[in-house]
Amino acid sequence: MKQQKKKIHYAWWVLLGIALMVGLAKGGVMTAGGLFLTPVTEDLGIGMGSLSLYFSISAIVTMIFLPIAGKMMAKFNIRILLIIGVILQAGSFAMFGLMNSVWGWYLFCIPMSMGSVFVCQMAGPVLINNWFKKHNGLAMGIMVASGGIFGAILQPMAGNLIASQGWRYTYIFLGLVVMIIVIPTIIATIRMAPQQKGLQPLGMNEVKSESEHISASEPEASKGVTAVIARKSSAFYALLVFFFFITSVGAFGQYVAPFAMGVGYDVAFAGSAMGGWSIGILLGALSFGVLSDKIGAKSTAIFAMILGLVPVLMLITIPENKVMFTLAIAIYGFVVASIGTLGPLLTTALFGNKEYPQIYSTAVIGLAVAGIIALPAYGFIAQITGSYTSILYAVAIMLVVNIFLIITAFKGKKKLEQAGHWN
Repeated sequence: MKQQKKKIHYAWWVLLGIALMVGLAKGGVMTAGGLFLTPVTEDLGIGMGSLSLYFSISAIVTMIFLPIAGKMMAKFNIRILLIIGVILQAGSFAMFGLMNSVWGWYLFCIPMSMGSVFVCQMAGPVLINNWFKKHNGLAMGIMVASGGIFGAILQPMAGNLIASQGWRYTYIFLGLVVMIIVIPTIIATIRMAPQQKGLQPLGMNEVKSESEHISASEPEASKGVTAVIARKSSAFYALLVFFFFITSVGAFGQYVAPFAMGVGYDVAFAGSAMGGWSIGILLGALSFGVLSDKIGAKSTAIFAMILGLVPVLMLITIPENKVMFTLAIAIYGFVVASIGTLGPLLTTALFGNKEYPQIYSTAVIGLAVAGIIALPAYGFIAQITGSYTSILYAVAIMLVVNIFLIITAFKGKKKLEQAGHWN
C-alpha cells in the first residue's frame, strides 16, 4: 500500500497528454487564427467581414457535430478519434497556407472544426471527469492553462514568422508542428478510463470516505441529473445562454491582432500582445481551477465576469499606450480562461456527473451559436465602422448579463433538487 501511494497516479500522465494536445491545438492553431486576418485580407484583397465568415461556418459545423462527437466518444476508441481529430484540425489549418481564394477558408474550416470538437472541446473535460475525483478543478485549470503556456510561446513566434516569412509559410509550419508533436503524445498517454489501466479515478477512495451516503456499490460518478431532465430545466437554459455570451466575449480574441493594427501597431507587436493574452489564459486557468475548488464554481464565475470589465474599459479609454494595451489584453485573456475552466465545472456543479457528456455536449451548443453570430458580426462591424469601440461596449454588457445568468442557473439547480431529480 505504501509503495502504491508513492507512485504517480496515471491520471497525471493522462492530464499531461491532454495539456500537450489542447495546448498545442489551441495555442498553435485556434487562437493564432486572428493573427492571419489582416495579412491575408491585405494580400488577397478580401474584406475582413468576408474572411471572418469562415469563423461562422466553423461554428455551424461545431454546433452540428458536438452531439455526434459525444456519441462517438462513447462508442469508439478515444485515441483513434483524437488522432483523426488532430489530422483534420491541424492539417486543414496548414492547407490555408496554399489557398488563393476566400472559398479555401470556407471549405477547409469544415474538417478543421470537426477535428477541433474532439481535440479542443470534448476530450479534455470528459477525460478529466473520468480520471479525477479529487483535484478536478485544478486539472481543468491545468488543461486550459496549457493553451496559455503554448500560446505565449507560439503566438509571438507566429507574429514574427508572418512578418519575416509570410502568412502562407506560417500556416503550414504551425499545422505540421502540431501534428508531429500531438499524435505521438496521444498514443503514449491517453486512455479513456482508469479501468483500462486497472485503476480507480484519482481520489476516489478519499471522496468515498468523506460521504457516509456513498457505498462501494454506488460510485460518486453516478450522482446527478439525467440529460432528459436537465434539458428541460431553467438551469440548463441559463447555462446555455451563459455559454453564448461568455464565448462571444472570448471571440474578441480573434480580433485582438486586427484591433492592435487598427490602433497603429504592427503585426509583430500584435503577436507579442497575443502572447500576453496567452499568459493571461495560463494564469487565469490555474487561478480559476484552484478558486473553484475552494469557493465553488458559482462564486468564481461571478468574480470572473466582474474582473472582465476592467480590460474592456482600458481598451476603450487608453488603447494607444503600449504597456496598458498589453496589460489589458493579458487581463482579458485571464478572464477568457474561465470559458474552458468554468464551463465544464459549472456543468458538473449544476447537473452532476451522471450523464455529463450528453449534457455538456448539448450545453456548449451555446458556444457554437456564439461563433456563428459573434465572430462574423465583429468582422463586419469593424469593416463598416472602422472601429472596435462599439464591440467592446457590447462585451461589457454581456459580462454584466452573465452575472445574472449564473445566479439564475443555481436557482434552477435548487428546483431540480427540491423536485427530487438529483440522485
